[in-house]
Amino acid sequence: MRKSNSFESSPASRPWTALSALLPFLWEFRARVMLAMALLVFAKLANIAVPLVLKEIVDALDKPQTLLVVPLFFVLAYGALRLANAVFGELRDVVFAKVMQRSIRRIALKVFRHLHNLALRFHLDRQTGGISRDIERGTAGIRFLLTFAVFNILPTLLEIGLVVAILLARFDKWFAIITFLALATYIAFTFLVTEWRTKFRRAMNEMDSRANTAAIDSLLNYETVKYFNNEDYEAKRYDDNLSSWESAAISTQTSLAALNAGQGAIIALAITALMLLASQGVVHGTMSLGDLVMVNAFLIQLYMPLRFLGTVYREIRQALADMEKMFGLIEREPEIRDRPDAHALVVTRGDIRFEHVDFGYDADRQILFDVDFKIPARHKVAVVGASGAGKSTLARLLFRFYDVSHGCILIDGEDVRDVTQASLRAGIGIVPQDTVLFNDTIYYNIAYGRPEATQAEVVQAAKHAHIHDFVASLPRGYDTAVGERGLKLSGGEKQRVAIARTILKNPRILVFDEATSALDSKTEQAIQAQLREVAADHTTLVIAHRLSTVMDADQILVMERGRIIERGNHDELLARGAQYAQMWDLQQREERERLARAVGNGLEAR
Repeated sequence: MRKSNSFESSPASRPWTALSALLPFLWEFRARVMLAMALLVFAKLANIAVPLVLKEIVDALDKPQTLLVVPLFFVLAYGALRLANAVFGELRDVVFAKVMQRSIRRIALKVFRHLHNLALRFHLDRQTGGISRDIERGTAGIRFLLTFAVFNILPTLLEIGLVVAILLARFDKWFAIITFLALATYIAFTFLVTEWRTKFRRAMNEMDSRANTAAIDSLLNYETVKYFNNEDYEAKRYDDNLSSWESAAISTQTSLAALNAGQGAIIALAITALMLLASQGVVHGTMSLGDLVMVNAFLIQLYMPLRFLGTVYREIRQALADMEKMFGLIEREPEIRDRPDAHALVVTRGDIRFEHVDFGYDADRQILFDVDFKIPARHKVAVVGASGAGKSTLARLLFRFYDVSHGCILIDGEDVRDVTQASLRAGIGIVPQDTVLFNDTIYYNIAYGRPEATQAEVVQAAKHAHIHDFVASLPRGYDTAVGERGLKLSGGEKQRVAIARTILKNPRILVFDEATSALDSKTEQAIQAQLREVAADHTTLVIAHRLSTVMDADQILVMERGRIIERGNHDELLARGAQYAQMWDLQQREERERLARAVGNGLEAR
């Protein structure tokens, strides 16, 4: 099945829908937005008045020498209008700064929360590098959109409208007609070519995400790359994606040059035509020299916004394309939701019941078949079986990472689908097989079990997990960084951190999901002793591969191909002489062979 780092664009995630999705965030600061818009209008009015004042200055100076008087009032007005344009523009940016930054913050937080609300199925399929790049481009696109759509396109259209109105009122109609036709042609040309170019930008984004995904995936698996001497293979895989990105980027740049050339040609023709009209007016005496200067100034003021309008529209269109994938993530519906009437689960006794549970990750691939068992409060039930039997799926269903297809899971008599997910997971603690730690300190990773815990409580949890002495021996103690995914710690040390974290959480229900299967025998025995200590007086579900770790369980369930085929305690299952007994004999034989090899190696060393 093809994986995707994000989701295909649906009708609901078209670019302009992404734009409308910003409106609720702007509405929160509507007073600031209105004030910023008012300042924008004042700035544009001041800017439009500059050529009018400049005309008066030129006409005043274009008189016989005997009548020449320095137009001091108009000179001062000219300077005041320039200053007003700059001041109003800066005030507008100051007023709008909080709107923009808060909107970006809220949207980024919404995406972050939404990603955590998506089901485990999504996170198992995701490609982290691609998603991170989609979010990075999306937030950058929002920043650009809020800055330029509000403060460039709208004021540019306002300025163009005012200039056309002035030209129509004061001069021959052809000034306004030529200006309007040039504007319409320019905008139509820009929109059509930009729409055509968008496909190149989308392709470039897709290739960029793929390249970033390949790079991050390779770096996260650094040791595996080294083990198999595949540096060149990884570099080629990365370069293949970069090559596709390069082709798309060249197409983007080439089409941009074509767009710029066409825009320049339209503006140049319009300016030439208007200047010819103005020059003829001066020659025929229907226009003054000041009128010619004013028209020229208006054209210059129009040319820059028009050229910038094209640039801004292109960038906004690209920003909208960049935002599509990020808003596509937001539109992804969470698979697991709290019911409207869901209430908080309060775990009192800690009874767990799986009642005739069926489940499949896909409709055509069922994993569990009529799984039915009970874990009484303060009892320990173990689940054993071969890989792929469905053992770990039980823990995922208990945490409600997925919902059962049929049957139900009860805690203290309450269906887990009827309670809030937050309260359900607050009542359960887990020590997983693969303990993944945050790239932070040992203290942070232990305190993660209950972030509001005091330092004394964190240290006490570490002591109960028998890791305090090790941490205290480190030069930086609890401030020691564990590295990405905790790779600076050994397997046993990571497991002890996971145990301390679970102790600090102090749940009524514990799940040990093959918590020691990746450890050596000596470390496993030490960790198992700590797990038994932690599990005392708790309701405990143990998922295990090594049978020696579950001999003390009150009940052992043997699973095969998603079904419970045996149940009983250790002695009962051995006496039955069936699947469990065969597994026990096989593992005991493997253990004896391992010990024999160890003894043989020791004798050889002597």
